[in-house]
Amino acid sequence: MHEIKPGQSIELLKELHILTRDGKMNQDSRRKLKQVYHLYQFIEPLLQKIQHDHNDIVLVDHGAGKSYLGFILYDLFFKALKDDSHIYGIETREELVKHSHELASRLGFGGMSFFNLSVAESMVSGKLPAKVDVVTALHACDTATDDAINFALKKQAQFVVLVPCCQAEVAAVLRKNKGGELAKNVLTELWRHPIHTREFGSHITNVLRCLQLEAHGYQVTVTELVGWEHSMKNELIIASRKNLATKRAAQKLNEVLLTLGLEEMSGRFFL
Repeated sequence: MHEIKPGQSIELLKELHILTRDGKMNQDSRRKLKQVYHLYQFIEPLLQKIQHDHNDIVLVDHGAGKSYLGFILYDLFFKALKDDSHIYGIETREELVKHSHELASRLGFGGMSFFNLSVAESMVSGKLPAKVDVVTALHACDTATDDAINFALKKQAQFVVLVPCCQAEVAAVLRKNKGGELAKNVLTELWRHPIHTREFGSHITNVLRCLQLEAHGYQVTVTELVGWEHSMKNELIIASRKNLATKRAAQKLNEVLLTLGLEEMSGRFFL
């Protein structure tokens, strides 16, 4: 039984359709609440670690959509803080940014801001701090997850939390290059059939993302976001900045690209 935690905003839970309009819970809403708490249990310890180091936590959520994740994090953790901690939601759809701004204002969530920016724009925008503590991207589609990683690297984020979504770019390159010289490699059987091309492309994209983060000094953990029933994409990548030795990870990344005929993707994963 997953009951509402003390102090949670009932109005927010209604907005997120976790509670019905009359404040009740049904089987579907209990499942949603379980999912929320399951995701939160991964992120809360990271925020606590930052707290031990310094006050004023800065979190940036990319591909924020309706800022579902940002609002939950603010409600469960940030709103109790008596400092200048802040959550920034970055989203390219202006109407969603406007909706989130209005909801935050209505709820009195003063430590939240929402900007209608692309990731490239957010990297140079004066609206965001030069350095951030946490970067999140929940089901950010296609290359948006990669953009969030690039933002995290530029901003020297302490933690990166990703739930990758659909990714077609690598699969397209695999499909294009599986003939010619690469055809002699038996590994092409891993993606010879179209459905395997899509699935293997998605898998190898996340492998490359992990190697990229490791090459920049992050320690990476990959696990399953259990219970996230509304999405088949339930891989959770958590990266912690450790300033570890990075040369071997970069070599592995390069070797994978070469072995799979993905050399043209090196610009995306080497920064």
